[in-house]
Amino acid sequence: MNAVKKLIFLWLFLIPVVAYAESEAAAKDAPKFDVTGMIMHHIGDAYVFHMVSFTNGRGEKVHVSLPLPVIIWHRGQLQVFLSSRFEGGKTLVAAGGDYLKLYHEKVYLTDAEGTIHYDDAHNVLNAKPLNFSITKNVASMLLASLLMAMVFISVARVYSRRGGLSVPKGLQLLVEPIVLYVRDDIVRTQIDGHKADRFMPFLLTIFFFIWFNNLLGLIPFFPGGANMSGNISFTFTLAVFTFFATNLFGSRHYYKEIFWPPGIPIYVKLILIPIEIIGLFTKPFALMLRLFANITAGHIIVLSLASIIFVLHSISVAPLSIFLSLIIYSLEFLVALLQAYIFTLLSALFIGLAVNEHH
Repeated sequence: MNAVKKLIFLWLFLIPVVAYAESEAAAKDAPKFDVTGMIMHHIGDAYVFHMVSFTNGRGEKVHVSLPLPVIIWHRGQLQVFLSSRFEGGKTLVAAGGDYLKLYHEKVYLTDAEGTIHYDDAHNVLNAKPLNFSITKNVASMLLASLLMAMVFISVARVYSRRGGLSVPKGLQLLVEPIVLYVRDDIVRTQIDGHKADRFMPFLLTIFFFIWFNNLLGLIPFFPGGANMSGNISFTFTLAVFTFFATNLFGSRHYYKEIFWPPGIPIYVKLILIPIEIIGLFTKPFALMLRLFANITAGHIIVLSLASIIFVLHSISVAPLSIFLSLIIYSLEFLVALLQAYIFTLLSALFIGLAVNEHH
């Protein structure tokens, strides 16, 4: 047993050394691998759904992608076309006297030559049209919504046909314990019983919507791979919904605690009131940032570990790189559920603080 441990330790120690020695010799001939560009490309949004890549008989790299609808409103005109018209950014599309150019997965307005203007910090200065396009993230979100509808409509039909007292079977057996857990251990523990059911549809939707999108993002091939929860606009929108659900239904005592805390000297209130008002916005901000950062970090770590092979230009490091990537990738399935749970729990907590009766 000790001999096996020594061999494993020696293997783990020698792999980086051999890889470094090989990479020094190969680095002169091999092209530099852009790790940052590759990672940002995979976690970013796109106007196509990449399906597969292969090399044909002539040695040419072929990418098979599903083009998505581009919907642009510019100068009073609505234009709808497939993103394949851009040809990956090589072709311009006319729009109301201007031209549309796809540049770094964003659509800009340009002249007939497709000129891109920059400032001193190399930021693009070209204006953007009003864009309602179905990007990869939007398509993934719609797919998650469709899957949710299929699951819950199917379960609802079983309940209506067999009644709520029947023994769960099939898909109902999977969904019912989760719904009961969210209801009993998340919502009703944070919100008073007679008010909890009012917020159950919202919190259940939040939980399953985040979970389904996180799981789709972990599928490495079509129709998965979209980094939906790693999009700050997505998490911002969910946080805004929680903000409105909290403050629109807040009790009189809740607002009294914010704008005129009882039992506190006036000079302390002058300090505490601004802090409480800021707290109205920091709570949803924390929700937004936590979900975004955790999901994005997981994708970045997996891609970074896989990139070690190409950075060192050595196959010797591949076993360790793939092994670590698979470990983190496996943990991401837990994180996908955990982040949905945390977002729902904190949303229920914030709502409960606002609507619960004062004791």
